[in-house]
Amino acid sequence: MEQIINLLNYTFIQRALICGVAISMCAAIIGVILVLKNYSMIGHGLGEVGFASLTLAVALDLPPLSISLPIVMVAAVIIMIISQKRGESGDIPIALVSTGALATGIIITSVSTGFNIDVANYMFGSILSMTKIDVIVSIILCIAVLGVYMFFYNRLFMITYDEKFAKARGINVVFYQFLISFLTALVVVLGMRMMGTLLISSLIVFPAVIAKGLTNSFRQLIIISSIISVTCFVLGMFVSFFLNLPTGASIAGVYIVLLLISKIVNKIF
Repeated sequence: MEQIINLLNYTFIQRALICGVAISMCAAIIGVILVLKNYSMIGHGLGEVGFASLTLAVALDLPPLSISLPIVMVAAVIIMIISQKRGESGDIPIALVSTGALATGIIITSVSTGFNIDVANYMFGSILSMTKIDVIVSIILCIAVLGVYMFFYNRLFMITYDEKFAKARGINVVFYQFLISFLTALVVVLGMRMMGTLLISSLIVFPAVIAKGLTNSFRQLIIISSIISVTCFVLGMFVSFFLNLPTGASIAGVYIVLLLISKIVNKIF
């Protein structure tokens, strides 16, 4: 406990905790809808798009986030357009976009300077490099996501469980689907620094999957998923510090352990 208190005195630890808690909560809340709508792999797909955009930013010597954010948002829109126009299931457009993005990123890397510390940090995560701007943006994103769910809860509930009924009630389903995709893109871009492009999807998928085994209520699913996400982040972060392990992998490991425990408990009871 004394070691934990000492760690909390460092500014970079405080920034990491604030950013991590905010992003984890956002990812969990958005993840509930994505998992229920069979878009659970969109985080992984957009993470690979993020990798491609990062390699482009490094090759052009431009700020990573200024390139990644618009590209990942465009990719999220493309995924939604393919799903809406073609009537494809969620995983198909995600696979198409992510595979193309990953191939593009590898090509850019091979013809430029190759992998460097910036690309590696975003691929595997470097939570201790969070800046004051990251903290501010993460808090704004968290407030925005919570605001969307508070003001549009009933509509999001209907869209998640019955799109046809929602359309019959006059709800603009497409608008809210694109809104969720935009928020997902923001979470992915901000979370890449923390979890890395390879593991960002774990923040979105695991909390909702674990929570589904505990409740059938949409409201409770959001609350429990958020609690699980924040708890696993904090545990994973301190595990990584004390055992000198990668932060993103440690957080994902805590999720896996909790998922296995939840499955065993459900089998027993």
